[in-house]
Amino acid sequence: MREVRRVLIANRGEIALRVVRACRLLGLHSIGIHSEADSGLAHLRLVDQALCIGPAAASRSYLDGDRVLRAAALTGADAIHPGYGFLSENADFADAVERAGLVLVGPSAQVMRLMGDKISAKHQMRLSGIPCLPGSDGALPEDLSQAQHLCDTIGYPLIVKAAGGGGGRGMRVVRQADMLRDAIETAREEAGRAFGNPAVYAERFLEHPRHVEIQVLADRIGNAVWLGARDCSVQRRHQKLIEEAPAIGIAPETIAELGTACARACRQMGYVGAGTFEFLYEDGTFSFIEMNTRLQVEHPVTEMTTGVDIVREQLLIAMGRPLSVTQDHVTTTGHAIECRINAEDPETFRPAPGRVRTWRAPGGPGVRVETHLYDGYVVPPHYDSLVAKLIVHGADRQDAMTRMRAALDEMQVSGIPTTAPLHRRLMDEPGFCAGGVSVHYLESLAREKSAS
Repeated sequence: MREVRRVLIANRGEIALRVVRACRLLGLHSIGIHSEADSGLAHLRLVDQALCIGPAAASRSYLDGDRVLRAAALTGADAIHPGYGFLSENADFADAVERAGLVLVGPSAQVMRLMGDKISAKHQMRLSGIPCLPGSDGALPEDLSQAQHLCDTIGYPLIVKAAGGGGGRGMRVVRQADMLRDAIETAREEAGRAFGNPAVYAERFLEHPRHVEIQVLADRIGNAVWLGARDCSVQRRHQKLIEEAPAIGIAPETIAELGTACARACRQMGYVGAGTFEFLYEDGTFSFIEMNTRLQVEHPVTEMTTGVDIVREQLLIAMGRPLSVTQDHVTTTGHAIECRINAEDPETFRPAPGRVRTWRAPGGPGVRVETHLYDGYVVPPHYDSLVAKLIVHGADRQDAMTRMRAALDEMQVSGIPTTAPLHRRLMDEPGFCAGGVSVHYLESLAREKSAS
């Protein structure tokens, strides 16, 4: 395997800054790429090299694998860290990186394809002893009559999902049999447009589930560990707003059993790098949803509760090193909460790009801020609206919530609207304060507000 000394960071914003810092800790030469709209990004001041790769449109810069690989060749990179989003789960790009003789900080293209297709992923999970929702064993038949018969066997309510995608696209809830045909046709059409794969499958729909996930790390020599559980149930349209670690109200031995199964699955499929197994949890039962074969936005809450630097571990794994921790040495201490601060109207969630007049980050014990904001920074309209992640760690959940309230009160950003006021309201909302809300919690709050 190629020796890794120079790492190209194929991303932008706060995650690019996070990776730069990890490279500096390990003495690695960092290379930052950027679009024409992003020449002022904060991480470009810290990298050892910076290179513009194209226009503002992501399709002609960050999502253009050929441009990224040319940048790697021009700068003499040995490895590429894709962060999250963009090319991070693109198996074709992973293949191209390997053909170029470079190291991808992440799993192989083969594993990406295996876990990127929801049908094959569920099959792999069943082989590994990981629980899945009752549903179709494969894609629903093209013949709608056959599909109807199969779904009647699963039972209602059920959900039709795209096999090759996520984020809520190609997904339809079906509460009764006479709704099924329209749901399948609509989901297939949407999945084909969004993912180039019209295949859909069906599984039982849960009414009040929590979203709980297990973070894993696996090296190139067969070691794999799990790093506790996160609760990511506060969502809007399948996009997470608040994440916590650990997931409260679930017996530690139950989490340990699930985590052990996830680590075993990594070893069985030859997984390498950081990854996350996502589950729905309802009535004491876990059901696998999908695996994210990359670093996740919410990784800091796991870092805060375990003390494991996940990005550093990613880079060490790419360098061919064994994991720095064994399962016996992984412990969870205290409670951490992350608020994703987006440049959006806090009521309508409409993206709100513009110039930041002032930015003041909160501080104090147990407070961590991941952001690329600074006074005068212009939030462009071309990319995701995430501008900061505010993370706190406390002795327990109540302590963490107290710290989060104080941090949100201290944080100042002017010039653009952000979702911070919404996060501050949620910190006092009785349902959230009680803990264990379902994935439909935020939507139900919005309905109650509009009805009042």
